[in-house]
Amino acid sequence: MSTGELTERQAFLALNALPNIGPITLNRLLAELGDDPRAIFEAGAERLERVKGVGPVISATLAGWREHFDLAREEERMALAATDFVTRRDAAYPRLLREIDSAPIGLYRKGGYDFALPGVAIVGSRRTTLYGQGVAKKLGAELARAGFCVVSGLARGIDTAAHEGALSVGGRTAAVLGNGIDIIYPAENLGLYRRIEETGAILSEFPFARRADKQSFAMRNRIVAGICEAVVVVESDVSGGSMITARFAGEQGRLIFAVPGRIDQATSAGCHQLIRDGATLLTGVDDILSELSYLDGLRPAPIPEKAGGGTVLAAADLTEDERRVYGCFSGGAMVSPDAAAAHTGLGAAQLSATLMMLELKRLIVKRADGTFEAR
Repeated sequence: MSTGELTERQAFLALNALPNIGPITLNRLLAELGDDPRAIFEAGAERLERVKGVGPVISATLAGWREHFDLAREEERMALAATDFVTRRDAAYPRLLREIDSAPIGLYRKGGYDFALPGVAIVGSRRTTLYGQGVAKKLGAELARAGFCVVSGLARGIDTAAHEGALSVGGRTAAVLGNGIDIIYPAENLGLYRRIEETGAILSEFPFARRADKQSFAMRNRIVAGICEAVVVVESDVSGGSMITARFAGEQGRLIFAVPGRIDQATSAGCHQLIRDGATLLTGVDDILSELSYLDGLRPAPIPEKAGGGTVLAAADLTEDERRVYGCFSGGAMVSPDAAAAHTGLGAAQLSATLMMLELKRLIVKRADGTFEAR
């Protein structure tokens, strides 16, 4: 196949896999050459090397790209593994990820989830405590129930607990890998990998058979942060990979939350450092909802705008449970959870989830005394 016969998607796929060319350089090349990946292969060395960051090594790699990447074999592997390649032009490409300078030009994806929901990342140590695992799983479940996609890295420890928490309530979760999408690491997470694939998404920017290394994990972490509205660090020592994710989140303008732990526990030292440096101390999901609500209009947020300045969404935007609970607030009443339960007959867990969704939709607000009132 000649360069001129490449489809746009094939050209993106080939560019993404070439060695020695980082995502920032690829994005510059695309910007300089009309945003057409095929034009990069067709441009001569002189034209390519006028782009910042492109020298003789990169121009030679582009000219001889077939020596570095077997396109036909990669497409065969993708077909056998039921994997697609989502380019930054596709609707399924995570919206927030497009904002960062180092956004990958494409992502391998298993699973059909298209990142329509706002995302929150939960990250932390592989060597975690039972406390950390419990917190991560609870946060994963509550965020998923509140309508967020829980994003993490499929690693042992906190990542695994966060994914499992989201899945436990039938929520959405996405795993971003630091290796090729055909490599499951750690191997014991095979079952979790398959469960995520069924209802969420497995993502990687790396071609098939690419093994993980220190650099690839750092690259993965920028994507974890870039996809999300906020990053929550549950447990991390001061030099852990989660601290890299938090640094990327700060550079990308994302919210950063840290869960406090014991002062004599090394696995919480990184979280305490983040809190000292300005991260928000996290005590529960309400802290995340409050911050996103406060920053509405300053950053993309999962809280819909009020139509026409009013406080009532269209009936079609509410579930039957949400309509029943919201009816408790007619006339400006301040309602306790117990009163709402008595009025609606909903169980505690179902009522809690419904109240959280009404908060998320900016219809009610939680008061300091624990009661709720309509906005």
